[in-house]
Amino acid sequence: MSFKRILVPVDGSAASAKGLAMAIRLAKDNRGRLLLLHVVEEYPILAAPEAGAAIDRLLNEMVLAGKRTLRSIARRVDGAGVRAQTQLVEQFTGRVADAVVREAKRWKADLIVMGTHGRRGVKRALLGSDAETVVRYSTLPVLLVPAAGRGRR
Repeated sequence: MSFKRILVPVDGSAASAKGLAMAIRLAKDNRGRLLLLHVVEEYPILAAPEAGAAIDRLLNEMVLAGKRTLRSIARRVDGAGVRAQTQLVEQFTGRVADAVVREAKRWKADLIVMGTHGRRGVKRALLGSDAETVVRYSTLPVLLVPAAGRGRR
């Protein structure tokens, strides 16, 4: 199977960088291209009463930070000789995973490649797992790349 259109959710984290490195390798091997997707999850800010009047400023800062992240990552991908486009999505409701699955379908991706933090136990219960949700709801293949530092069990 050849993967020509690879969607890569990116957020600037170490886990995201691991997924990106794998996606670059796959794109090179298959002469494919990447869609670098950054999702600004707005619900946590909108639901925080302490954000108050600063909500507009906070949301604007999140969008600007996302655009900076995408520009930086796009330069890295371009330097690796892989074609990529970028997209920033503001997710007002639902989870990041919902936006990832929706955009992969819209872009007609062949594969989603994403880094995963590999959280377990209470951290996973409290923070959730976008990667797990993407795997559950995606109708196309998903490659999860674990973050470094996970020991063997």
